[in-house]
Amino acid sequence: MTSPDPRSPLVYDIRVLGRRAGTMDESSRAVRLADEVGTEVIAVPAGSTLQVETRLESVLEGVLATGTVESVARGACVRCLEPVSQQVLAPFQELFAYADRAAHHHEVGDDDEDQYVLQGDLLDLEPVIRDAVVLQLPFQPVCRPDCPGLCPQCGALLADDPDHGHDTIDPRWASLQA
Repeated sequence: MTSPDPRSPLVYDIRVLGRRAGTMDESSRAVRLADEVGTEVIAVPAGSTLQVETRLESVLEGVLATGTVESVARGACVRCLEPVSQQVLAPFQELFAYADRAAHHHEVGDDDEDQYVLQGDLLDLEPVIRDAVVLQLPFQPVCRPDCPGLCPQCGALLADDPDHGHDTIDPRWASLQA
């Protein structure tokens, strides 16, 4: 496992907490994203700013990280392909175990594969924040709830022309039209 970069804005130094259960540190950071966070349909683009509110609490097992992430996701409407912009407010809460506690739990067979472990005095929130943001994104974003989409025959935007339609004749009756 690689050690987190202490210069990263999403890496927190937990020495201020010590290992005294009950100590707490709150912070607010504006973080510029290096990589896009999201799905192929909608994502918070690289270079966007995340507003991260964090509360770190020392507990017996490790450090409990609680907070929210706020940003704007951009994508395309799945019905009409128009641009979509959506505010994202993602809460998170995760326990980062002390390395010695995690090793003890592993020895006694109480192994949790999804457990986050502190790397020395550093806590890396990046994977937790990525997961929290992705979970808040819509599976199928739409520009508005009643978006009519595109015409399936010609691709015209139905929102621009609500009376749009095509006369279709059943091919079995087409010879009678002549």
